[in-house]
Amino acid sequence: MLSANGLITKYLSYFKSQGHAIIPSAPLVPENDPTVLFTTAGMHPLVPFLLGQSHPQGKRLTNVQRCIRTGDIEEVGDSYHLTFFEMLGNWSLGDYGKKETIAWSFEFLTKVLNIPPGQLHITCFSGDSRAPRDQEAADAWRVLFEAEEKISPEGKIHFIPDNWWGPAGQYGPCGPDSEMFIDVRSRKHWGGVSDEDFILLNKKGKMVEIWNDVFMTWEKTSDGYAPLSQPSIDTGMGVERVTMALNGFDDVYKSPLLSPLIRVIEEKSGHAYEESVDIKRAQRVIADHVRAAIFILADGVAPSNKEQGYVLRRLLRRAMVQCEFLNIPQDKTVPFFAKDLLQAVLDTYRDRTEYGFYSNIFEHESIICNEITLEISRFQKTLKKGLKELGNLMSKQGSISGRDAFYIYQTYGFPVELIQEWVQTKGLSFVQADFNEAKQSHQKQSRAGSRQRFSGGLADHEEISTNYHTATHLLQAALRKVLGEHVQQKGSNITQDRLRFDFSHDAPLSHEQLNKVEETVNNYINKKLVVECETVSLEKAKSLGALAFFGQKYGDSVKVYTIGGSQNPVSCEVCGGPHAINTSQLGTFKIIKQESISKGIRRIKAVLIQ
Repeated sequence: MLSANGLITKYLSYFKSQGHAIIPSAPLVPENDPTVLFTTAGMHPLVPFLLGQSHPQGKRLTNVQRCIRTGDIEEVGDSYHLTFFEMLGNWSLGDYGKKETIAWSFEFLTKVLNIPPGQLHITCFSGDSRAPRDQEAADAWRVLFEAEEKISPEGKIHFIPDNWWGPAGQYGPCGPDSEMFIDVRSRKHWGGVSDEDFILLNKKGKMVEIWNDVFMTWEKTSDGYAPLSQPSIDTGMGVERVTMALNGFDDVYKSPLLSPLIRVIEEKSGHAYEESVDIKRAQRVIADHVRAAIFILADGVAPSNKEQGYVLRRLLRRAMVQCEFLNIPQDKTVPFFAKDLLQAVLDTYRDRTEYGFYSNIFEHESIICNEITLEISRFQKTLKKGLKELGNLMSKQGSISGRDAFYIYQTYGFPVELIQEWVQTKGLSFVQADFNEAKQSHQKQSRAGSRQRFSGGLADHEEISTNYHTATHLLQAALRKVLGEHVQQKGSNITQDRLRFDFSHDAPLSHEQLNKVEETVNNYINKKLVVECETVSLEKAKSLGALAFFGQKYGDSVKVYTIGGSQNPVSCEVCGGPHAINTSQLGTFKIIKQESISKGIRRIKAVLIQ
């Protein structure tokens, strides 16, 4: 069996031999991108460099990136949807182009992974108003197939309208892509097929996508699409899906990264994975959601009713609902999630640390355990409140409508599955359509709010964003000066309207302390300090005294931003940028709110007034 670590080792070694620098995985929470809650793909942390900034590790990069995608949470439970996954990738930042990328992809698949060329199918962009048909990519693939003995390219290369990779957020780099698929049917079916048949086989799970080469040639802006000043390459290979396919499975939960969790769930629930469709779905949800929650917690997010914290809370609660279905008692859920499944995840990823990846899940094991324990305890109280409210409504109305169910779902976080089950135990019917209608109405309002909130992302308000980014450095310097050097950045988020900065501190700031922090930042701004940047080794950065709480993000060579001169700087940090060139650009700094987001972690929101 090819292990996930074996696949990752082969991939990184291959692209290192092609001149790529191996960079570590970025955090799951984007540091300065307000357009998404989580890092959704390997290219997401590299957007500034795909748009033209120089990367300290050079023009050729490769890594394995941890990712979270929230759009399909309710789809998790089938054989292939995942919330958390790992993505292998290689990038050209204005260096090599389409033909080299395709040639390396073909060689890695057929020579390194030893996939028979006849088992491969390729898709290319069929063209639309954004860009023409990608005949260049198709021709490059055709040449490679023709070079293989007894392999005809006919029926192997398909033109598909969906082969376009959009930006990670609302705006950013994008372009046509070329996707690679494995035909998981028996060898006798490995011949060519029509485009229509290929699409049908893909829908049936017989053609499994394993890799995606994106040719970044356009930038989506608020005015439409414009040619990129620096055409680049972005590729993505899903670790779980590829190890599934290469090991002959048609179920991602049988892959080496998820099967250990399924075995623990089988043991604790007393139900075999293959027992029934419903049992299988419940075990998949628990395995995916708890694994995702562990990685989110490791990156400093705590359960809450907002943003990343809400996603985390939702994942844990949905997993707890499935424990109800599997008849795992509530008092057994804490050790099951916080001990057994946590240990299974740690054991599965222990060998990954040889690249310096994912060490945070081991460093924060006790925090993860404690947060899961607290959240389960909170939800157990929620279950009681939800059940009480259901009883009250039943007493008053004699029934529970779909809109009532949505009210309880939205107010108490009480899952609709449990509401439906409770109503049915009373001998009443549950109108799912009414619940769905209420939910869809709420989602439309939420999406409208999100569009308004994220209407100004980094791409279309670059000067505002860079000013706020620079202000976070001044804020951290001021916090360390006022509160002490135990203060460390734990996350940040920037929109066109404000900055949000999370940091380590175990008590609320007094009114005097907040005033002092605000005054200190404004003093830095008023001194018109120059912001300087240099690319140095990580060791040199540390010798300069640069703060490097995210120091592993960019590998051995890093960018160091110094504010106020090298002799006695106000701030010296390892950071990817971008930044203002002088603090005088920032305006007046004003703190608008402080709050606690978890034990020992505070949050400050602030604005810049011009």
